[in-house]
Amino acid sequence: MTIYLCGFMGCGKSTTGPLLAQKTGLHFTDLDDYIEEKEGMSIPEIFASKGEAYFREKEAQAVKELSAKNSVVACGGGTIINDNSARIARENGTVFFLDIPFEVCYDRIKNDTHRPLVANNTREQLKNIFDTRHDIYLKNSTVTIDADKSPAMICENIINTLKTLQK
Repeated sequence: MTIYLCGFMGCGKSTTGPLLAQKTGLHFTDLDDYIEEKEGMSIPEIFASKGEAYFREKEAQAVKELSAKNSVVACGGGTIINDNSARIARENGTVFFLDIPFEVCYDRIKNDTHRPLVANNTREQLKNIFDTRHDIYLKNSTVTIDADKSPAMICENIINTLKTLQK
């Protein structure tokens, strides 16, 4: 079983993912960390030297590679907006959209210079990106989870949903 966690930057994927992996006995992979390791450079370096299109291609490739493993995968904020990546994830696992208000995400990410979209956009521009992506996350995910809760509660909701889906 592969569980993909998707949502906007700061929604809790990288915090909830390891806890969910521990509770389910699955391996945890942060997709951005996986790509950085494979590419030998940071996400900002990849964006700067090779561009976003190159990064998105590598991201889709990584989703496919990880679909062969039993794991919890914390996707980058843009992973599931790519229809190809979303299709691969849905066909090979369950995609959970961690839905959370923009203000909560923004408070978590506003000072994070490691995120190219944060470093290169104003608050208003990020809100527009959030709004655009929200509908795409809804369309491309299997299940939407209210993630404006503690990581433990989010995990409990995901595990209960998985039990229901497996019946």
